[in-house]
Amino acid sequence: MTEPCFSQALLDWFDVSGRHDLPWQQDKTPYRVWVSEIMLQQTQVQTVIPYYERFMTSFPTVEALAQSTEEAVLAHWSGLGYYARGRNLLKAAKVVVDELDGAFPSDLEGMMALPGIGRSTAGAILSIACGQRHPILDGNVKRVLCRYDAVESWSGEKQTEAKLWLRAEALTPEARFEDYTQAIMDLGATLCTRSKPKCDECPVSENCQAWQQGRVTEFPYSKPKTKKPTREVAMLLFRKPSGDILLEKRPANGIWGGLWSLPESPEPAVQNLIKNKVETVCEGAGDLVKWPLLKHTFSHYHLMIQPILVDRVRSTDLEGEWLPVAEALTRGVPAPIRKLIKQLESHNGENG
Repeated sequence: MTEPCFSQALLDWFDVSGRHDLPWQQDKTPYRVWVSEIMLQQTQVQTVIPYYERFMTSFPTVEALAQSTEEAVLAHWSGLGYYARGRNLLKAAKVVVDELDGAFPSDLEGMMALPGIGRSTAGAILSIACGQRHPILDGNVKRVLCRYDAVESWSGEKQTEAKLWLRAEALTPEARFEDYTQAIMDLGATLCTRSKPKCDECPVSENCQAWQQGRVTEFPYSKPKTKKPTREVAMLLFRKPSGDILLEKRPANGIWGGLWSLPESPEPAVQNLIKNKVETVCEGAGDLVKWPLLKHTFSHYHLMIQPILVDRVRSTDLEGEWLPVAEALTRGVPAPIRKLIKQLESHNGENG
């Protein structure tokens, strides 16, 4: 049973104030919507737009994507984070082309069987691109529903999530569900935001329990906090007199799987120990220069990076690939490594 007051108010607002000119809203196909939905997982719209446009220029069809390589896909993904999304995108494209004759599944179970596609993403693709009625429950929708019902538990708990799915189903209308899907995502992204929500502009605030109780900032409940461990690593910026730098391709599994990164040492040993290690493989390396620590946070731990410049390296007896800085920046490299390479680009051989 649907709740027409909620959905109709939301649709009326969407018609006037919703977003209608996003790149993936034009020429809506399962492929174009799928790519956008994967990119939008954990990432804001304004960040995604330029990545999406570049990606679609390089891979305009699922066939073009399926024929590409992981390295090319990750190069387009560099800086977006959560790189498993890019790898799964390529895997799913190959399944669609090789096993499904280039056609995306037309049912929820089939869509969810593709790598990297969960229930909410599958529902969004089928709703927006195929005109099917499916509820969605992404981060924005969870926040809206947790406030609307004043849900007194963390949305990631199994029981709470099950209840939210039931509410999402009940609130999804029997008509215009593709517009409703976009509307409720827009509501969470533009008005019912994590901080500084614009409740006075919200089309459904009249029946929002959090608003009525004056407790909007209390919802949604945060995930119970656990202290994240910290891992330390030294990353070595080897540079030849010509300016070329050394990159290594990371293993397919683990953090930054399949991306290009800097050679690293498991822990930031004291400078003399690293220097001794370097001198065993480098002829005439200049002084080692420690740069300021760089902190990068993953979902489960903090990574403290100790960058160390190893300049004027004349030996090439090192594993990896030597590249000009400009070319290195075109490879699929993680955001913190890109930052270090850019810093190296402006370093000009001076102590950092």
